Amino acid sequence: MTGWDSRFEAELLRLGVQPGRARQLADETTQQAAECAAAPDSLFGPAHLYARHLLTELNTATLPLSGTKGPVRLRLTGVGKRYRRRTVFAGVNLTVRAGEVAAIVGANGCGKSTLLRICAGLTRPTSGSVQRTRRVGFVPQDAGTAGWLTADEHFTLFGAAAGMAPRRSRSTGEHLAAKLAWRPAKSQLTQHLSGGTRQKLNLVLGELHAPDLLLLDEPYQGFDQGTYLDFWQQVQSWRDAGRAIVVVTHLLHDLQHVDHVHDLGATA
Repeated sequence: MTGWDSRFEAELLRLGVQPGRARQLADETTQQAAECAAAPDSLFGPAHLYARHLLTELNTATLPLSGTKGPVRLRLTGVGKRYRRRTVFAGVNLTVRAGEVAAIVGANGCGKSTLLRICAGLTRPTSGSVQRTRRVGFVPQDAGTAGWLTADEHFTLFGAAAGMAPRRSRSTGEHLAAKLAWRPAKSQLTQHLSGGTRQKLNLVLGELHAPDLLLLDEPYQGFDQGTYLDFWQQVQSWRDAGRAIVVVTHLLHDLQHVDHVHDLGATA
């Protein structure tokens, strides 16, 4: 067994796969690399990232046995944000575990996007504490992409930041895009994409490195009805794979898809 194989199998075991199944998946992956006459790390990228993506693909639940709770991926305790004399919100408490979906709702201007940025570590709270898992994916509402790059160039750039090989990051990005009924054109610049398609790109970039916690700020802006339904199916697959998801939304019918609802207006 190579070092890559050992790390791959160890990550599967850490994610809750039974030893026999983990060994089988490791053998199959090694065989696939041999058939391609390539080293596993050049073909699949870092072992721990590929293990996470493979589990998502197989829809393998990584949670403990039914009746127990998964590990905490995000915990906010007494979090508040104040700008000079204006208090945006105060006393926010929220705990999200692996395999749970939480929604943040509230009126426009109550600070939903600010709270999500605090969850991501991009904005500092004025008060309270934030505990989060190390591996976080953040999907902003209407930014996060560079207009002069193609989708493939985004995949390569974001993948490199996560230690992924270029070929693996591009293939992963294209696969995730297909789940949202999108096939990126090789030469099309992002600035020429529709708003809904740019948001699909944001979603793919947020998931590209297989994070344990996904933070989504109204991620379906510009989606048509079919893509909107595809998005929630994808959320369900993330939940089943043991990821924690926090979604900022203003659509009340979204709440049927979530486990927890935090009304930020109630804490403002």
